[in-house]
Amino acid sequence: MPVTRSRLTNAATPPAPAAPRPRRSAGGRLAAAALAAVTGLTAVAATACTSSGDTTDQAASTTLGEESEHKSAAGEPPAWDVSPASLAALGDSITTGFDACSVLSDCPEVSWATGTEPGVDSLAQRLPAEQTWNEAVAGARMADLPEQARRAVAHRPELFTVLIGANDACAPDTESMTPVADFRKDFAETLSIIRAALPTAQIYVASVPDLHRLWTVGRENALAQQIWRFGICPSMLGQSEAEAEAAATARRDEVRERVQEFNTVLEDVCSEDERCRYDDGAVFAYPFTVAELSRWDWFHPGVAGQRVLADIAHERITSPD
Repeated sequence: MPVTRSRLTNAATPPAPAAPRPRRSAGGRLAAAALAAVTGLTAVAATACTSSGDTTDQAASTTLGEESEHKSAAGEPPAWDVSPASLAALGDSITTGFDACSVLSDCPEVSWATGTEPGVDSLAQRLPAEQTWNEAVAGARMADLPEQARRAVAHRPELFTVLIGANDACAPDTESMTPVADFRKDFAETLSIIRAALPTAQIYVASVPDLHRLWTVGRENALAQQIWRFGICPSMLGQSEAEAEAAATARRDEVRERVQEFNTVLEDVCSEDERCRYDDGAVFAYPFTVAELSRWDWFHPGVAGQRVLADIAHERITSPD
């Protein structure tokens, strides 16, 4: 079992646990929207996932010590390592497992990247990674990623995972979406921070999911429609009786186009770093089903959806080329 170190804590952990991290990020729009949804609906189910994993900050079973040897005899970086021993995850509520186990809760034990639950079979479990750190924050946008990277490089992981961008497209309206140029600048800065600190660390970058697909899957579900009205990703999922159908369609198409532009940025910037691997749009292309989404918001991945993300990441990271 890998030693999992998460910024998200579990109050039941002995002894002298670190102060628990708030379950919602300050200003996390998706979490806030979900809170309003739950307040307005009494039919929401109770906790569906019992965690047996320990995701607290715990004493290291091994000392970090000096960085692993990554240089060949010729002084060049080695070939891509398909079984890195340590992993740091960066991102947003998808990677914190938000709403995957219970309503309005981060559930890092089922995170696709660093989770410990057998039902997810996370990337960390499959590699297997001996040490993991989850620096993702619910509600984070690309502008927040450089700071996550600064925290993560202190752990000196051999592999970084990145899955972020949905919150940059999910905005009150299309005009409020993150500009593509800003998205590029912040992602390039993130990779520069990692590379300056750890020249041979590996980076896996997942594409932003297709938000339009989520709308397609949930639009016929009456409960999903009620919850979405409380402001979950309004640029894509929002609806108004005053908005003509043609205008709503154009709005959703604009959001989908922006997500595709974000993914082009992720691919371009990653391709400039020889030790960075993009998923080639696999997450964006995956046809998520209702069964793979959270039963509380029909937006975040549920446990089955987290397993899908782990599948995609593992296949790409362990590919020999």
